Amino acid sequence: MGFPAGHPVVDTMIGFPQPGDAQYDFIRRQTKDRESREEMRFPAEYMFKQVPHDLPTDDPIAVTLAQMDHFGIAQGLVGLGTETARRAVTLHPDRFVGCSSLDPNQGMAAIRQLVAEYQGFGSRAVSLFPAGAFPQVPINDKKMYPIYAKCVELGIPAFVCAGVPGPRLPMAAQHVELIDEVMYDFPELVLVTRHGCEPWTDLAVKLMLKWPGLHYSTSAFAPRHYPKAIVDYANTRGADKIIYAGYFPMGLSLDRIFGDLPQVPFKDEVWPKFLSGNARRVLGLAD
Repeated sequence: MGFPAGHPVVDTMIGFPQPGDAQYDFIRRQTKDRESREEMRFPAEYMFKQVPHDLPTDDPIAVTLAQMDHFGIAQGLVGLGTETARRAVTLHPDRFVGCSSLDPNQGMAAIRQLVAEYQGFGSRAVSLFPAGAFPQVPINDKKMYPIYAKCVELGIPAFVCAGVPGPRLPMAAQHVELIDEVMYDFPELVLVTRHGCEPWTDLAVKLMLKWPGLHYSTSAFAPRHYPKAIVDYANTRGADKIIYAGYFPMGLSLDRIFGDLPQVPFKDEVWPKFLSGNARRVLGLAD
């Protein structure tokens, strides 16, 4: 059977086109190389081909909805950091699911933000970017622990960037080995890695075997570049652990992603879980 064309998809990393590139200023403020600061519109653009920059921005929700409809994406997880995203979740609760993007440097203010977005916008997840925080906050840092604890209390997952970051930032805060301590201290936590875990994908697989709550999402990777260790794990013992995530419009077009997907050698029984089932379970969404 292969890729099940027409199967509804849940995209655990999708967004909306925005004018300009000010949304990346939080990354540029800690970069030091001239290319990142002055030339690249997207601070990891050197890694991507055909970044979908020049999309219409007069009605960004309509643009993303049209893309979702075209490619069979039933629901998308969106960061609640913009007015556009908050409006999308409010106007289209059947299509968009809110995710709270938190800065662990903010302490209790971050916890209050999470509670407010959970209550006001139905936030179903937390997003953390350890290398992108300023100053950086490692995955297992004490500043992260109140957020993990609140996620357990609310019954929502934490999506955490892990592996060498694409932007030219130091990588130590996102070493995959740091996840082990977090899962040990929070055995009830559901943690979903973002952005590949490279070059430690073998370690990520070993940790997913070890910790029931640890999952992996495929964000920021064109499907032809999904790590072999992850595909092999999904096809053996990890069918319930690997979750689809795109990267539109940040770095990848949905044309490229869905053009590549049929070539991914998942077993037939893996596809429904990968495309939607695992995301629905982790996010607590109805079928």
